[in-house]
Order: sequence, then C-alpha cells, then structure tokens
Amino acid sequence: MTALRVLTNPAVTPLLAARLISSAGVGFGQVAFVWGMKTNGYSAGAISLVAACKAIPALLILAGGVLGDRFKRHHVLAAAEVTASVTWVAIGGCLLNGHTPTGLLCALALVSGTAYFIFLPTVRSITADLLPSDQRHCANALVGQTEAVGALIGLTVAGVVVSSVGAVPAAVLKGVMCLASAALLLRLKISRRRIATPGPLTELAAGWKHFVPHRWMWAMALQFTTAIIATATLVEIIGPVFMDDHHRGAKTWGIVSACEALGAVAGALLAVRWKPRRPIPVAVVLLMFAGAPPLAIGAGAPSAVIAAGMFASGIAKAVYMVLWVTELQRTLPIETIARVSGWNFVPAYALAPIALLLVGPLVTADGPSDAALVIVASVFASTFAAALLLLATSRRPGGREAGQSEALAVP
Repeated sequence: MTALRVLTNPAVTPLLAARLISSAGVGFGQVAFVWGMKTNGYSAGAISLVAACKAIPALLILAGGVLGDRFKRHHVLAAAEVTASVTWVAIGGCLLNGHTPTGLLCALALVSGTAYFIFLPTVRSITADLLPSDQRHCANALVGQTEAVGALIGLTVAGVVVSSVGAVPAAVLKGVMCLASAALLLRLKISRRRIATPGPLTELAAGWKHFVPHRWMWAMALQFTTAIIATATLVEIIGPVFMDDHHRGAKTWGIVSACEALGAVAGALLAVRWKPRRPIPVAVVLLMFAGAPPLAIGAGAPSAVIAAGMFASGIAKAVYMVLWVTELQRTLPIETIARVSGWNFVPAYALAPIALLLVGPLVTADGPSDAALVIVASVFASTFAAALLLLATSRRPGGREAGQSEALAVP
C-alpha cells in the first residue's frame, strides 16, 4: 500500500489528524511551560523540580499498556487527551500569576505527566487495530511524519506567541488542541473485543513474559533510556537556560527546537520507503544522533549549529521509531503490543525524573554546557553497550531469536 493510499484511508485519517493537532499542542506546551516559569522569575532548580514532577508518573506507562490492551485504544487515548486539556488550561491560569506556588505547578505537572504516560504506549500500538500487518510499516511512518509536522508547526509558532503575547495563550492553546484531538480520536472505528479480562497484574506479567526473551528489546530499552534522558534534560532545562544565558530568547529556542521536528519530517519520509534488511542494528546506530544537540551546546556552538544537531537528531529518531514499532508489531501478538511497549519505556521514564532533579543543580553549579557534555557521554556509552549486546546475541550459537535472524544480524 502506498503512502497516499494510507493517507486517504478513512480508517486512519482521524488518527493522522489527531496526531497533527496534538503534536502541535506539544510544541506549545513545551515552550509555554519553561519560558513562562523563567519569565515569572523561577530558578533553574524550580524548573527542574516541576519537570521532574511531570516525569514522575512514568511507571504508569505500564498501566497505560494494560489499559490500551484491555479497552478500546482510541477510548484510552481520548480520555488522556481530555485530562491533558483541562490540566493545561489550569497551567495557563497559574502562569498569569508570577507568585503561583511551585507546589501547585508541580501538582499540575504531575497530572499532565499522568495523562502523557497513559497515552504513550497506547498510541504506539493503535495502528495494529486499524490496519493489517503488511500495511503497518507505511502507516507507522506516516503517523511519525504527521507528529513531526505538528511539532514543527507548534514549536515554531509557540516561540513567536510566547515572545509576542506571553506563555499563557500558548498554554491555553495547548489545552484546546488536546480537546480537538480527543474529538477526532473518538471517530476511529475499532471493533476489537476482549474475550477474557484477567487482572491487571496478570496482564502486566504476560507483557513481561513477551518482553524478556527478546534480547534486542533489552538492548534498545537500554539505549532508549539515555536518549529520553538526553531529550528531556535538553528540552526542559539545558537548552532554555543555555539560550537565556546567551541572550537568544524563547523565539530563537522555538526555532531551534522546531529543527528537530523538521528533521523528523524528513526522517519519516525516508522511513516510508526505506526498509533495511537489519532494522534493529540500524536503529541502534541511528539513535546515537540523539547526542548531537547536547554535544553542540556542550561546545558552546552558535544557534545554527545547534539547529543542525537538532535536525540530525530528528531524522534519526523518526526512522528509529518506525523501525522499532514495526518490529514490535511484527514480532508480538496484537493483544500484547501496548504492554510490551510499556516495558520498553519503563527504564527511560523511570529514570528521567531523577535525571531532571539532578540536572537543575548541575546546571546551576557548572553551567548548561558542562551538563550537556555529561548527557552526551551517557548516550554514546549506551549506544556502545547496546551494540555489544546485539553482537553477542547474534553471534552466539543458537542465539538469534526465532524469526529475527535478518532483523538482528550484525554485519
């Protein structure tokens, strides 16, 4: 099936529209929260605390996987979007007042994070409900491309909005976009039913049993953890503080951040046509480029160089995500995908709050450039470790997993 046929397929059109709007909202929220707090005089430590609270519900990603496998996935997604909508309107109200207690912002960030981590594993598996297996690679690439276009629009426009009229309208617009996304998601037609509904712990255990035997999932989870930490610390603290210290402002940061989304658009276009024979080793090599933006910041580079690093990172992450999600959908039973996806995400999002709490004081003490170099070192180290694990798996006698010989083989 060609990309055009998937794009015009009524089974997936509401999903693509929802992801476009919601991803634009992510851009608005990303710029509004950090720059709204900075404008109101909050310290890097306070910003890192709020960012950590947004990441704390990461362990709920397992619950999101259970919900996504137990109930209709578009209902789970819509409920998460409605929750996020209400939360972001409240955040906009709080940003009106420069004296809003940090504790209240932390509480709202906690709710926002909860909605996100319920949403995440489910949205990565919903194409399995909408299309047969031979059409999912193209659909996954188009979903990634749509998300990237939305983020590109959101980040670019949000930087202008925040610079011109402040963070409050940007936060409220984020809430409105989440609500529009929920309405579109409810239009999806999914007839999947559950024959049996075991308890949630049983479902989690079943997901774990599907995750454990696959060494390539362990390798990718290890590397993905440092990539997520790199992205979270860069977006939430290191990047904005670096830009502010160098008098470059929210508008410049919005444009630089949008370059990653632009790269993701290019990466998704590439992923539509490129189907490597060994997708897992290729994905591991690509994710190393998540270290490019913090490396540029660590070197004190001009905004154009940081933007180039963001662009390269965007391409790599987009192709990585398509290869990874498609391989999951090819390997696993459809009814387990969201739960296994959750187990892949757990290490990353469980450690992200700790990293965000630590990076604030590190930035304050040593500056954003030194903090960025620490992040780069972790990304490169995890890439090396993941490559060694894949190599050991593919080279040992009988080590290649059933049906995975071509996907895992390391040249």
